[in-house]
Amino acid sequence: MSDRIILKVGGSVLTDKTREKCLNVNEIDRVAGDIASANVKGLIIVHGAGSFGHPQAKKFGLDVSGKRNFIEVALTHEIVKELNRELIKRLVENGVAAVPVHPLSCAISHAGRLSEMMICHIELMLENGTIPVLHGDVVMDTAWSISILSGDQIVVHLARHLGVRRVGVGTDVDGVMDGNRVIPTITPKTFNDVRALLSGSSGIDVTGGMLGKVNELIKLTDDNISSHVFNASKMGNIANFLNGKENFGTIIRSERHGTNL
Repeated sequence: MSDRIILKVGGSVLTDKTREKCLNVNEIDRVAGDIASANVKGLIIVHGAGSFGHPQAKKFGLDVSGKRNFIEVALTHEIVKELNRELIKRLVENGVAAVPVHPLSCAISHAGRLSEMMICHIELMLENGTIPVLHGDVVMDTAWSISILSGDQIVVHLARHLGVRRVGVGTDVDGVMDGNRVIPTITPKTFNDVRALLSGSSGIDVTGGMLGKVNELIKLTDDNISSHVFNASKMGNIANFLNGKENFGTIIRSERHGTNL
């Protein structure tokens, strides 16, 4: 079994999604420290855009198909890169060999769905002990010229093509919620039962909120890859996930490993 792990950190953790281009500096520092303390090998990090991408994509209409203004595309991409640089800066300060991978330069979508992504350089990074850090981005699209590529789509693609067996998605809530209750396990059989409970995230989100996340992650169960949705805003949860603990949050897994809701 592969020892590779994907950690997705939501933009809602790293930024204030209700205010344009607003960093949660203390949270970025804590997240970087948690990742460093776990000291795991074979790690791939993906982060959301939060207020460094979603408001701009909405304002410029990049979340719908149509003719594009590539100046606006460039502006949105540069803003997302600002957040990526901030996270990488703090990871490096904590002794983590993190390097950026920008999807605009290596991915292509078709009608809003990721269709191609160069991963040979990511393989080399992992083989050499480096941690690639990707993010939601604007990418070229063979049907729409440009579309938004969510971090969640990137997570699924990389998990399938890089032999990943564990995926963690850190959000600002305790897991997939039924009111105030965390749903401990979701499987393909129970997914339709919880679909109605899922709603969009707070703030501006052009990639579908929690419903969008689970819609993507459930696809990994076909490959027997489990996903763990948890609250990355709580101290220690990121390190706990990276170290293999599963007694918190929501586990999304195949029927053969799952339990009923």
